[in-house]
Amino acid sequence: MEDEVERRQIQQILELDNEELQIEEVESLLESSDDDRDASGVVSPDDFTFNTQLTSLHSYLGEVDDTRHRSAFWDGGAVLNLPLFYLEGVVLFPEATLPLRVIEPNFVAAVNRAMTQADAPYTMGVVRVYRDSNDGPLRLAKVGTTAEIRQYRPVEDGSINVVTRGQQRFCLRRCWIDAEGAPFGEIQIIEEDIPFRTPRDAYAKLVPLNNRRGQQILSLNALSHGGRNDENDSEANSEESFENELTQTERRIHQSAIGACYDSDRMDESTSSADDNKLSESDSQSGSPCGTDSTFLGSSPSGHEKQVRNTDLGIGTKSMARKVAEPRSHLSSTLSRAFAPIWVYRMYDSFCLAQKAADMWKQIVGTPSMDGFVKKPDLLSFYIASKIPVSDPTRQELLEIDGVSYRLRQEIELLERLDRVRCKICKTVIARRSDMLVMSTDGPMGAYVNSYGYVHEVMTFRKAKGLATRGRPHKEYSWFPGYAWTIINCASCDVQMGWLFTATNEKLKPKSFWGIRSCQVKDETR
Repeated sequence: MEDEVERRQIQQILELDNEELQIEEVESLLESSDDDRDASGVVSPDDFTFNTQLTSLHSYLGEVDDTRHRSAFWDGGAVLNLPLFYLEGVVLFPEATLPLRVIEPNFVAAVNRAMTQADAPYTMGVVRVYRDSNDGPLRLAKVGTTAEIRQYRPVEDGSINVVTRGQQRFCLRRCWIDAEGAPFGEIQIIEEDIPFRTPRDAYAKLVPLNNRRGQQILSLNALSHGGRNDENDSEANSEESFENELTQTERRIHQSAIGACYDSDRMDESTSSADDNKLSESDSQSGSPCGTDSTFLGSSPSGHEKQVRNTDLGIGTKSMARKVAEPRSHLSSTLSRAFAPIWVYRMYDSFCLAQKAADMWKQIVGTPSMDGFVKKPDLLSFYIASKIPVSDPTRQELLEIDGVSYRLRQEIELLERLDRVRCKICKTVIARRSDMLVMSTDGPMGAYVNSYGYVHEVMTFRKAKGLATRGRPHKEYSWFPGYAWTIINCASCDVQMGWLFTATNEKLKPKSFWGIRSCQVKDETR
């Protein structure tokens, strides 16, 4: 079935290639492109006829053979020796596609070694290289990604066409050149954390803050008379259910917080009266402990939030109920089941953060749908990091972040602040995020390789400004079937920014769009 789908897609590419080249004047194309978006900023389906699945095939590489091999994942902390592939201006993330046209002999040797090695077959390490200054030496990033070779075809001129897919992050421990000239490295697989979810009933039956002390008194009084009512039984069951949904580490923290409440009460009973008065005043003035969505970004809690947090944990509060010397297990059933206020949970709940990030991405980009990623926050964090229109140093920083929730929070902050894209050299504004255009099923940014073996990460925009075309349109080796490409430079500093893609027939829409190299942009935020 997959072979039949691929055959039809290849036939579509051939039909587009056989169309007569009919490229209109650039100025008229740009003028007509302004009307392709509706009021919400999303491209109208009637103004988009291009099949984005064709782009992800990387058909410009020619015929490549499926290796039909899927390498196993290694445990976190595993140490391996892998062939390395260095790329300047490119950051590979897990699950991202990376096409390669391997020409240089040392990298040809590295790919061949990856195809035949026994301990990690069809796998190599991809690392970003960079310069501290324009004339400085090349440096290797400390964190890279393993790449699985999924398609492979040697070419008569000695080069190799390869399509790879990112798998796991690693730390580069050391590197060397082997006897055949292939770059090698000793890597250590980074252990990824498990996405954190707040237990379902953590806040299901929380007592209002100003009523909690009274209920604790009644509950403990009932215990002191040797009995527990049905409500207390239900409370205990709910507490047990809450603790069952916690991980072992979270359970220890929860029990420590409850223990802190109990121990603090016994140490400071002499100050209970004064603290009760302060607590009454605090209760009358306090609001809900639940923060707004703006607290996602990890801003420091206000004084009120700290006070509420301490109240929820029982730190510094000396109610009469806690003077009753009961075992810790009984005391915990009368306190808040959550050992921190809800705004703290929402800052680190990976699934809550994933939903917020997916909603923002859909609002900005429109397509593709992110619904399938919401249930997999780790994959969503890598997807957004690989597609967000920011510079490659910023994406390298995202790759190096350990922790799904931390990466998602940083991406949410970038999405909220990201507004304009500027030329890295002269800082001229060339595009806005609202003009991002999805021309591939992989998203609005992808990696493509030219006929000389240079890999470019390209972000696509419907509109751009401050750019000038250079030379004539070329149809050969186009990354987008049915479109011809023209080199574009920054009109102010004349550095190459990317390419203008123009449709080769009148039926293909959009008629034109811009491909901007991520390595040539400077991050601009509001």
